[in-house]
Amino acid sequence: MNHPKRYTITAALPYTNGPIHIGHLAGVYVPADIYARYLRLIGKDVAFICGSDEHGVPITIKAKKEGITPQDIVDKYHAIIKTSFEDFGISFDNYSRTSAKIHHETAQEFFKTLYSKGEFIEETTEQLYDEEADQFLADRFVTGTCPKCGNEEAYGDQCEKCGSSLNATDLINPKSAITGNVPTLKQTKHWFLPLDKHEAFLKEWILEGHKKDWKPNVYGQVKSWIDDGLRPRAVTRDLDWGIPVPVEGADGKVLYVWFDAPIGYISSTKEWADRVGKDWEPYWKDKDTKLVHFIGKDNIVFHCIIFPAMLKAEGSYILPDNVPANEFLNLEGNKLSTSKNWAVWLPEYLEDFPNQQDVLRYALTANAPETKDNDFTWKDFQARNNNELVAIFGNFINRVVVLTDKYYGGVVPEASEFSAVDQETLAALKAYPDVIASSIERYRFREASQELLNLARLGNKYLADEEPWKLVKTDEVRTKTIMFVALQIASALATLSEPFLPFTSDKLKSILGISSSDASDGNRISNTWNDISSKDILIPTGHQIGKAELLFSKIEDDTIQQQLDKLVASKKANEVANRKVEPQKETITFEDFSKLDMRVGTIIEAEKMPKANKLLVLKVDTGIDVRTIVSGIAESFTPEEVVGKRVTVLVNLAPRALRGVESQGMILMTESEDGKLVFVNPDTTTGAKVPNGLQIS
Repeated sequence: MNHPKRYTITAALPYTNGPIHIGHLAGVYVPADIYARYLRLIGKDVAFICGSDEHGVPITIKAKKEGITPQDIVDKYHAIIKTSFEDFGISFDNYSRTSAKIHHETAQEFFKTLYSKGEFIEETTEQLYDEEADQFLADRFVTGTCPKCGNEEAYGDQCEKCGSSLNATDLINPKSAITGNVPTLKQTKHWFLPLDKHEAFLKEWILEGHKKDWKPNVYGQVKSWIDDGLRPRAVTRDLDWGIPVPVEGADGKVLYVWFDAPIGYISSTKEWADRVGKDWEPYWKDKDTKLVHFIGKDNIVFHCIIFPAMLKAEGSYILPDNVPANEFLNLEGNKLSTSKNWAVWLPEYLEDFPNQQDVLRYALTANAPETKDNDFTWKDFQARNNNELVAIFGNFINRVVVLTDKYYGGVVPEASEFSAVDQETLAALKAYPDVIASSIERYRFREASQELLNLARLGNKYLADEEPWKLVKTDEVRTKTIMFVALQIASALATLSEPFLPFTSDKLKSILGISSSDASDGNRISNTWNDISSKDILIPTGHQIGKAELLFSKIEDDTIQQQLDKLVASKKANEVANRKVEPQKETITFEDFSKLDMRVGTIIEAEKMPKANKLLVLKVDTGIDVRTIVSGIAESFTPEEVVGKRVTVLVNLAPRALRGVESQGMILMTESEDGKLVFVNPDTTTGAKVPNGLQIS
């Protein structure tokens, strides 16, 4: 769609069972905000919509664990998430929540419309049931072994190891997440959306219609799903938390969260339109509206197959023009994990880096996982700040403002005749809005952020080449022209940086005396995005600017080390919390234990067992004799490493033949936290007896 009348931009509804971390920002919310802010700057009619996703099993599980209600959980995290978005300048036109009355009404009305049109299949199926808890087990209430990859911790809807979509009844050895019991099968009635019915439409709309303009990672995943054959998918669940299914015979059933959550975009738009006095329907039902969904790759199937099928079945809605999903952001080489606390949480970031929201926004944009998974490292974050924002963008602005204040008392000087270099520089400046816009409109936000920085580089090079600090001593007229040109670049940066660095943009506009509004305000001036390429003068002669303020400050090594130390501490704490300890074996008597004869021995010879990767053949001096012991330690130690080691030996173990060699004892070993074998080292002489407990006389 080349010239839409309006834009509806949605950002994936964050799940309200925890705060927001950098992966969420990088994957969805910063790119969506850049796009929305840019469109507003070029004068477009925009509805930027989001809200909290407050239904689903993980919330009920968390509530059970904490002994509070699901509503308590969502109220807590909705407030935290909403505040984080505001703190980081995510400029939603409306941020709603799926527990709101308007959403319940909208979702139920949507269901009833499809129901009345006969778009659902009603089936009685067998579902897993926990007899002790007396309830059906929805997807995340079941864990078991994935039938495709063997992961023993797969959920009833998805295996997070191999990414396969599952049904709870597909799991091998399923267990209830509530009681740990093995569930039974029990019949229950549900409604299904027959995705297979819409397969031909989806093939034509996506595989043919969007082959060239959708991102390869999105198109490829959708094609894989369609090629595999689409099947009916349940739209209801047996739960007591969610939106009640609004038809007869549906007592105790709620809308499945994947069905109600995307309708949250529509209900949030209604809420916004009602608040600002607009009609919501054109933003969802007018063919001249461009609908764009910003999501992470884990939501592609819902936004590219299921939600469009729902909209198509309803009949009156437009379909998304694009779904520019990002891949995942990793952290210091490891997958971000909320359960393992391997993340950078936004509230904690602002505690450690107050007023530096734009630094994180920029670092995440410059390293965004647009086409593949990318890695966030604190060293890269530091380099982006120090070497790019401080040394390039901030340095240029600081020099311009300081020199203008020093030479002209902060008044924009009058330019005389422009040299060829001046003309080339001003012409290059005018090209940047279109260059940056082209990248943004193709959803290449990394590329766009670097073009913005290239404009600052243009300014730095211009000053470095023209050297006004030297020329001012010999040619005041030429110096005024140089500073006039440099101030035009600074003014352009104030406007063009707004989508990427909104806080910095506001600060720079304040320094330059530029209004953030479209209209001039007294002595303040304003520039739109398009003004940068069309106006010859962005900041006029005689205009008073303010004093210099640092836009960015250098981040020192010790600050970064503190963040790395925090991650290490988090990793260690998680290892302790999740350490798996072998269960105790059956109880033995003291008499059983007293039969063990353990002696201190010294390994005097060692060699690898032929054709056996794990076994070493050892000669051990036990003080009683020198005997042969075969030990499975070859993957942890070389023969040379163990010769001379003092070890604890169980000497009265019955001999056992291993690969034709008789082993006459056992060496005691343990494991370190990282799973490495460690000798139980005695601090005494060879032949000493290890006492089996205290002797009682």
